[in-house]
Amino acid sequence: MGVTILKGGIVLTLNSDREILYGGSVIIRDDRIEGIVRDLTPSEEAGADRVIDCRNKIVLPGLINTHTHLFQNLLKGLGDDMALDKWLATMTFPAAKNLTPDHCYKAAMAGSLESLQSGVTTTLDYMYPHPAEGLSEGVIKAMGDIGIRGILGRGCMDTGEEFGVPRQIMQESSVIEKDFIDLWDRYSGSYDGRIGLWLAPAAIWSNSEKNLRMLKELKDTYKTGFTVHISETPFDRQAAEKLHGVPDMDVMIKLGLTGPDILMVHCVYLTEEDQKTAARYGMKVSHNTVSNMYLSSGTAPVPAMLKKGIDVSLGVDGAASNNCQDMIELMKMTALIHKAVSCDPTIMTAEKVLEMATIDAARCLGMDKEIGSLEAGKKADILIFNPARSAKSIPLHNPVSTIVYSSSEKNVDTVFVDGKILVEAGKYTGPVKEEKILSDAQAAAEDLAKIGGMTNRMEGHAWKSIG
Repeated sequence: MGVTILKGGIVLTLNSDREILYGGSVIIRDDRIEGIVRDLTPSEEAGADRVIDCRNKIVLPGLINTHTHLFQNLLKGLGDDMALDKWLATMTFPAAKNLTPDHCYKAAMAGSLESLQSGVTTTLDYMYPHPAEGLSEGVIKAMGDIGIRGILGRGCMDTGEEFGVPRQIMQESSVIEKDFIDLWDRYSGSYDGRIGLWLAPAAIWSNSEKNLRMLKELKDTYKTGFTVHISETPFDRQAAEKLHGVPDMDVMIKLGLTGPDILMVHCVYLTEEDQKTAARYGMKVSHNTVSNMYLSSGTAPVPAMLKKGIDVSLGVDGAASNNCQDMIELMKMTALIHKAVSCDPTIMTAEKVLEMATIDAARCLGMDKEIGSLEAGKKADILIFNPARSAKSIPLHNPVSTIVYSSSEKNVDTVFVDGKILVEAGKYTGPVKEEKILSDAQAAAEDLAKIGGMTNRMEGHAWKSIG
């Protein structure tokens, strides 16, 4: 790949000093950042294989999405305006129990494409239903083929029928264990080191104590990450108590599922004591703002968590409870919802939200030595943001404010992963044609809806007003 220089931009380093270099340059050698310089010398420029003019553009670390379900990319628009129980029963579970590897591959291709085009360079996918073999492989292959940096959270459920979980998407603990080990052996560090494997039980109430203990053993043996939905709604706590005798967070403590390699998702209903416990153990949180709003789950107490020193990152969640994979939209929503519910305009800043989408997210994934900021030695996962691509982003006075409050996917000009350009002038430049990715996803979505008997689409969708 040689040497590429991103010349003369507004460089948001997100380093420990949060340095911003106006007219700075980023030097990339192969897949890593070689240096960040205020003044590029003629010899440095002459030695480059490629120089990209970044004047009037913002150069920043690629965004990091710490929670999604890529298979749900086929379900956009089918779960609108429903409470969580109906959303699960009439759309998500019927789709999940009919998934094939081809569905998962095409959904993950389209979701990863959308992610890249909103500036995301790393995503954690949480693949929890397994009605057939090879579904994880479909997601991993898509991540590898499209070029994004990805973590596959091998999800699972071995119980929960009394709470509405279809038997078709449950698995025996021994099957789950064997499959994770097989996936680890085949795919951990694959695609030039871009693919990671984590453990991801769907929820505490859909996993037996036996299964959770087995997953903890795997986590400790393979020294990998562990992510789980925690206290998304009051139901999560109540169902966990019915199955395990105590709410979900208490089950985690009881089983020793604590520490900085634990990433808890949602956490809308964590109590004050739960938050103190999470802080004490260094447990991490993925905050899924739009999904929580979409399903009216509530607003997570993120400002309180941050004050306690908990690392909080951002997750778009699956497209069935967001309808997109747009991290730029998510940043604005995150800043605004906390101002609204607290009636305090200072409680969440644009700068903090950008940290949550970059360096804080990298820390939540245990990858902050490699990604999340622009620093010498780190991976060249970089976003070039162009305010001039949209009237919404002009004039530019404060680069961070512009990114968080006044932008859209249209401003995503260039995206690098591992030093390779995957998006240029807003268009995907990888090995698969963008048009094919989208047409394949549409066909797969129609097929899944037909197989699952989902009629809430096209002519079958009834107009829903209020009053």
